[in-house]
Amino acid sequence: MKKIIALILALAMVFSFTACGGGSSDSGKSVIDDIKAKGKLTVGTSADYPPYEFHTEIDGVDTIVGFDIAIAKAIADDLGVELEIVDMSFDNLLMSLANGEFDMVIAAITSNEEREKAVDFSDPYLVSKNLILVKTENAGKYKTIDDIAGAKGGAQTGTITYDRCVQYVGEATTVGLAKVQDLVMELQAGKLDLLFLDYMTVLTYAEVKDDLEAVDVNIPSDAEGYQIAVKEGNSELQQYINGVLAKLLAENAIEGFIVEAQQQAGMDE
Repeated sequence: MKKIIALILALAMVFSFTACGGGSSDSGKSVIDDIKAKGKLTVGTSADYPPYEFHTEIDGVDTIVGFDIAIAKAIADDLGVELEIVDMSFDNLLMSLANGEFDMVIAAITSNEEREKAVDFSDPYLVSKNLILVKTENAGKYKTIDDIAGAKGGAQTGTITYDRCVQYVGEATTVGLAKVQDLVMELQAGKLDLLFLDYMTVLTYAEVKDDLEAVDVNIPSDAEGYQIAVKEGNSELQQYINGVLAKLLAENAIEGFIVEAQQQAGMDE
């Protein structure tokens, strides 16, 4: 698994980290200064996507963890402020960001043409493959893209993986649910044939659930990688985030975040 992590992080590093123009808040002050003045970085996420972001109990307290959260904490630490996490449904995150409810969104998210109309994105921090999650007893049924056409597929609403499920399985047989855990339960119950989820999420569930398996049917990659979203026009924060990501990648820190999150999610290294 560590070799896989090293590969996808190496792929992320081939993207150039370029500087952007400045930016200011509605108050006329620097956006960065505003964040420092309030003493916290407010981050939106959807904490149902292990090992990216998920709930776990630490010292008897329900806590949101994951390697996306560790990246957000590194950005907050670099700013010298506290990290505030707001957990909500994935398909509401970007609208809430555009409305100014967060400073940024990190949630295993990738940019596309539609999303770029509403928000701006950082450089990628992770690149991955497209896998499907199936019941172990059915893994042998799916070897190519043609094998999944017409199958009953599930995906999280509002995500690129949902669009991918529609594309390769078919709209008539695609089921969308807001929570990944609900999709997994439907798969385990035999109500769905397969799930389209994020790469690391597929690997995590395949590792911790004896009855589930990750399958590669050679679905083409259609995204640059995972990115952080900021409010449209907030180039100052975008530039600042890119700088922190570049440093984390250069120091191999994100690999450490991933390993720790896998352990917290019950996934072997």
